Amino acid sequence: MDPIKNKIQNTSKETRQDLYGRIISYSCIILIVVVVLSIFFFVASKGIATFTINHVNLWNFLSGKNWNPAVTDDSGHAELGALPMIVGSFGVTFLAALFATPFAVGTALYMTEIASHRDEKFLQSVVELLVGIPSVVYGFIGLSVVVPFIRHHFGGLGYGILSGAIVLFVMVLPTITSMTVDSLRAVPRFYKEASLALGATKWQTIYKVILRAATSGILTAIIFGMARAFGEALAVQMVIGNNAVMPKGLFSSASTLTSVLTMGIGNTVMGTVSNNALWSLALILC
Repeated sequence: MDPIKNKIQNTSKETRQDLYGRIISYSCIILIVVVVLSIFFFVASKGIATFTINHVNLWNFLSGKNWNPAVTDDSGHAELGALPMIVGSFGVTFLAALFATPFAVGTALYMTEIASHRDEKFLQSVVELLVGIPSVVYGFIGLSVVVPFIRHHFGGLGYGILSGAIVLFVMVLPTITSMTVDSLRAVPRFYKEASLALGATKWQTIYKVILRAATSGILTAIIFGMARAFGEALAVQMVIGNNAVMPKGLFSSASTLTSVLTMGIGNTVMGTVSNNALWSLALILC
């Protein structure tokens, strides 16, 4: 056989390495997808048991206001009203996003458009430091500072949706800020140069050009921040009061889906109504 023809037909070492690399990459991607789907199906199978095995009405579960799995109503079903926790979770999440968004956008604009290189590096370090602080530290600070402050100035016990929202505001601020910075930096430079060339001031350019061009990225950052706030458990649990009743205001004790889960999952027996109801709350979180 011609050695030159044989050499051409044989795959090279680089080709084989490229093939192995693609196989490994696709295998990892498939594994990640399988793990995520497995987690979702596991939670779903446990969560729907409340409605398929225990025969709890779905609408009553989502709209009910009484949460006491150990007590049954007139029909013999446990009192499983998840509405107070759903309202509490959405309340602290939306308030935290409402508080954090102006600060995050303002900080991101300062870092990308106004600050010097030195100040930008300093603020970037501060943002990264806030991301690395454990949740329990935020919760302890909220318990030691935020709760007494609200109790002293607004009355009540100090626990409630407002306390949880303030703690979450600090926690989601670095997430929204970092993603907003990336969105602002992704705006093409010629947008800014064209605006300035047409006679617009710096602030007009920021408001009418840069922010509008980065709107989709900023909205994505807000959604990611809200997702983290919605799933936060320990920090909120320490300051919200953990009272599974409909909140009457920002200063009344409340509870969230995650706080009820963390407090109750270790005190129930697998397969019972109480345990299945907690898995249903977890399914709502998914």
